[in-house]
Amino acid sequence: MMKSLTKTDFNFPEQEKVYKGKVRDVYFIGDDYLVMIASDRISAFDHILPAGIPFKGQVLNQVATHFLKATEDILPNWLIDVPDPNVAVGYRCDPIRIEMVIRGYLTGHAWREYNAGKRMLCGVEMPDGMSENDKFPTPIITPSTKAVEGHDEDISREEILKQGFATEEIYVQLEKYTHLLYQRGTEMAAERGLILVDTKYEFGMKGGAVMLMDEIHTPDSSRYFYTEGYEERQANKEQQRQLSKEFVRQWLIENDFQGLEGQKMPIIPEDFIALITERYIELFEKITGNGFVQADTSNIEERIMKNTVESLKAKKIIK
Repeated sequence: MMKSLTKTDFNFPEQEKVYKGKVRDVYFIGDDYLVMIASDRISAFDHILPAGIPFKGQVLNQVATHFLKATEDILPNWLIDVPDPNVAVGYRCDPIRIEMVIRGYLTGHAWREYNAGKRMLCGVEMPDGMSENDKFPTPIITPSTKAVEGHDEDISREEILKQGFATEEIYVQLEKYTHLLYQRGTEMAAERGLILVDTKYEFGMKGGAVMLMDEIHTPDSSRYFYTEGYEERQANKEQQRQLSKEFVRQWLIENDFQGLEGQKMPIIPEDFIALITERYIELFEKITGNGFVQADTSNIEERIMKNTVESLKAKKIIK
């Protein structure tokens, strides 16, 4: 029986506080470090679905690790160690409270806005005459606020500066890093027969410098299309074959849920949960080129505690 990790309640040595996110739980160790645990929770439309997805946390953690290591030449990131399939240990930094969303293609939220007649998104103009999933002439950055609770909100560059989320000097750096990271992710995806459609990055400050935080290029933070057949499907106005969480959103939409007031979250059938697990594993293997090795989930909490404490001691983060 596959067990999913939907909640955590650890008490690590020298632990100060815990932040429970939609998917990840972050344990703060002392003043300078954190333990990030990727759960098997899944969210869509800013709501956590009631069922866990077996191995989803392991997939996210290992895909994020793959890309963090592949982009550390672009800018420093928070990662120090990956002691367990579901765990990453890293540096604490002061988060910049915006998500840098970059879109190479007109899909998802951008398409829904475009289809409703809007041509400006986060202060960025979108060309007329585009169809769903068309490639933008150049990738566009459409930031959003990082909500502690509820919905993230679209925000323009001007509003970010006006509201003091970042100085102009820092924001220019964020834009530069966002484009460079997206370019690297696009190149790596292309090598695997995939298109990195859109993604988001989170940044923080440590020692006066910008640092990359959180996950990158995972199916929770990104959309991927298959390169093969993309042009033909666009020409025929067919939906793109994709690896991302979008199919979960589509299932929810078909079951009358978009996170709007008064809507009730549908019950997720077991066969659909199994399908989500398959899709996540498929993406891991496709994007990394490695076979997915399922971790033993029979005593997942004990495993995480043991592996994490050993890492914290080995790295001299705790005594």
